[in-house]
Amino acid sequence: MFITEKKKFKACALLVGERIDLRTLETTDRLAASPPAVSVRGGGAAVLFRYGAVVLFDTEPMEQAAFLTQLQPMIVQPYEQPESETVEVRIDPSGREEMEGNEIVLQDAAIERLQLVADILAKSVALAYQESKVTQYFDRIEPFAANLEQKSRVGRHAKELLKHIGNVLLSEQKMIGRVEMSDKPEILWERPDLERLYSHLAKEFEIRERHAALRHKLDLISRTAQTVLDLLQNQRSLRVEWYIVVLIVLEILLTLYQLFVRGA
Repeated sequence: MFITEKKKFKACALLVGERIDLRTLETTDRLAASPPAVSVRGGGAAVLFRYGAVVLFDTEPMEQAAFLTQLQPMIVQPYEQPESETVEVRIDPSGREEMEGNEIVLQDAAIERLQLVADILAKSVALAYQESKVTQYFDRIEPFAANLEQKSRVGRHAKELLKHIGNVLLSEQKMIGRVEMSDKPEILWERPDLERLYSHLAKEFEIRERHAALRHKLDLISRTAQTVLDLLQNQRSLRVEWYIVVLIVLEILLTLYQLFVRGA
C-alpha cells in the first residue's frame, strides 16, 4: 500500500505528550496496525506511538494542525512545546536505501517502509526530549554540588531537590520503558528484508548511543540523589547524637548540683 505517488515529501515527528491512548483507534480504518498508521484528511498519513509520538508523512502545515487538534482528546498530559524533528523522504526505485544528508532515500512509499522510518524518528524525538530535560536537571544540580563541595553540607533546599530528582527519575523511567529503545519494530518479523534499512537508520540517528548516554546520565542523577539522602541521614544522626550528648551533660551537671549545692 502506497500513501503517495510523490517522489519527495516531508516526514515530521512530534512528541506531543506523555502518552497517546490508542484504544480509540480500534474502530478507525487503518493503513497498518502495528504501529497504527492512519490517513490524514487532505492527504498523507500519520503513524502513532503509545509513548506520545506521532509521525506525519506528506502533510501540509494546515493538515498537520487539523490532525493534531483531532488527536488532542487521545493525548495524556500534552506538552506545551512538543519536541519535533523533520526530514525529507526521497523515493528512488533504483537507489540504495540510506540516509543522504537530511534525506532518507527509499525505494518506494510502501506503508511498511514508512512505519520503519516513523519508528526511528519517534525514538529520536523521544530521546531529544529526554536529553533536553536531563540537561536542565544537571544545570540545577551543579550549584548544589558546588555548595556541597565548599561547605560539606546539603543545604536547606536539599529535601526539595531530592523530591524533585525522585519525581524526575520516575518520569524518565516510565518514558524510557514505554519507548523500548532497544526493541526492534514488529514489522521486521513480517518483513525481514527491511532489516538493513532499519539498522542503517538506527545507526544514522545514533539511537543506541544516545540511549546509552541518557541511561548513564540518569544513573548519575540517581547516584546524586542517593548521596543527598545519605548525607541527610548522616546529618540527622549526628544531630541526634549531639542532642544525646547535651542531655547527658545536663544530667551530670544536675547530679553535681544536687550533690554539692544541696548537700552543703
